[in-house]
Amino acid sequence: TIISRPPVAAPVAASVAPTRVATVPAMAGTAPRRVVSGQVYSYMKDGVRYYTSARPTQVASLGTVRTIRYSFIETCYACANPGLNFGAVRLNTTAYQSEIAAAAREYGVDEAVVRAIIHAESAYNPMALSRAGAQGLMQLMPPTARRFGVSDAFDAAQNIRGGVQYLAWLLKRFNGNLSLAAAGYNAGEGAVDKHGGVPPYSETQRYVQRVGVLADRYRGVLATSH
Repeated sequence: TIISRPPVAAPVAASVAPTRVATVPAMAGTAPRRVVSGQVYSYMKDGVRYYTSARPTQVASLGTVRTIRYSFIETCYACANPGLNFGAVRLNTTAYQSEIAAAAREYGVDEAVVRAIIHAESAYNPMALSRAGAQGLMQLMPPTARRFGVSDAFDAAQNIRGGVQYLAWLLKRFNGNLSLAAAGYNAGEGAVDKHGGVPPYSETQRYVQRVGVLADRYRGVLATSH
């Protein structure tokens, strides 16, 4: 299957047959969840980016062909596993240290909050792709990625920079209220406006609560390590 896209980040889920389905742990010490993995190939031709599930044969005429390995996730990490205790899950304070620190500093967002969102969204999986089309570490939807200048949402540095910029925008919009910003990140700022607060969606309410727990825990650990 071949689909064409303008040269911006775009979901490829609709055209790809998964090559592997497995139940694996997202991080050590956490509950397992269903993951579907596979790969697609991407190349530019006449100014249009193409994605295909079969490796192109005329590589020389097409130029560079990029292999994109992906992992479908059923839903965000903090939206699933309703029985998991987020006060006890293992934290990750070492992954993407320079990228997270730089973006947090540039956009004025607490590093603990950035790590909480990444943990909640993808559990630090840079190739995560949701069935809705959210991509990468901070699970950016293609319109959000374009809005914040992310051309490749599976590039960890770009994803973090765009995701933190979006998070900073949400925090400013909701006057620094992390619960409302997290709700906006999960359900959209329009849903927060419509309901005058955290929307009454069980997934979003669970997500907001868990982001708060993770942020507090990361804040405590990072305070002692810096």
